[in-house]
Amino acid sequence: MVYCFTVRLEYIDMKKITSQKHCGSEITLESKLEFLKHPENYPDDPGKIEIVETHMSWVFLTKGHAYKLKKPVRYEFLDFSTVDARHHNCEEELRLNRRLARDVYIGVLALTADAAGKLHFGGESTPIDWLVKMRRLPAEKMLDYVIKTRTVRNRDVARTILILSHFYKGSSPVEMSRSEYRQNFESNIQASYQEITSPAYGMPGELASGVCAAQMKFLRREIEMFDRRVQEGRIVEGHGDLRPEHICLETEPVIIDSLEFNREFRILDPADELSFLALECEVLGALPPLINLIFKTYARITGDIPPEKLVQFYMSHRASLRAKLAIWHLREPKIQNISKWLSQTRKYLDLAAEHIGKANA
Repeated sequence: MVYCFTVRLEYIDMKKITSQKHCGSEITLESKLEFLKHPENYPDDPGKIEIVETHMSWVFLTKGHAYKLKKPVRYEFLDFSTVDARHHNCEEELRLNRRLARDVYIGVLALTADAAGKLHFGGESTPIDWLVKMRRLPAEKMLDYVIKTRTVRNRDVARTILILSHFYKGSSPVEMSRSEYRQNFESNIQASYQEITSPAYGMPGELASGVCAAQMKFLRREIEMFDRRVQEGRIVEGHGDLRPEHICLETEPVIIDSLEFNREFRILDPADELSFLALECEVLGALPPLINLIFKTYARITGDIPPEKLVQFYMSHRASLRAKLAIWHLREPKIQNISKWLSQTRKYLDLAAEHIGKANA
């Protein structure tokens, strides 16, 4: 299941690990970023370069393409700290995302350096890093944008869920014991509580404590409900990070940014993954009919009707994980907008409490 870990982030000295010696020249992370900022260095006619920084990468947007450079970071649940590791994960990103966005993911490109230390795209020189090249998607057709602007159309969402439902239906069940499935949730619940209530953040613990207790109560009371999902072969290798900003509502919808760096995080119940999508749509302001459409379409294609109480638990569990990820931003070396991340943590905790309340009603 997604983000099924109990560890804390480990930040490393990016400058130290990305300073490479090449033919007597030193190639730094800063020099790579500087190269990618300039339109004249690209193989096509890129126009203006726009840069988007995420937690794990930089994305350089041209008129028609997106070039993603993975950050040289290391957490306990992933390692992008070496060129080889980044190359491997670029190839994995390409492989996995061609499942649901085949024509978006164009290829993996080498960033090379010649004998003089000058950087290039491709060529015969030694690769000093790797990028994923993608077709640039229209921002106005992303699901998060149309929800926020109240221009979302039910038929577009239904087409997306239709694609996902056939994807899940065609996926082979992953072998997992019933106790292992439940234990994963129990570990996550405890880890989220411990992290959110860490004295380092100064968050009041009453709300997190109540959510944790209510989730554990449901998990231990409804053992048969969870066991049935495993017995029915519902656990598959899914997308891993199914959020509205990863869905583009083109004529044929595409779903991008499958989580590539750890297969364990993609092993899940489709009802859990769709609950995550429903939660994130709710956060953006989607109304209940749209959220209901997600599960109705899935049920029509797969014949699987997950219990409503289980969906509410999944949504609560996902909200707790999102709260934990939000508060983790306070551990970043150059933290900005402390109040933003504390507010977001509280928002997700409130949603976790609301949904587990419905599950236990």
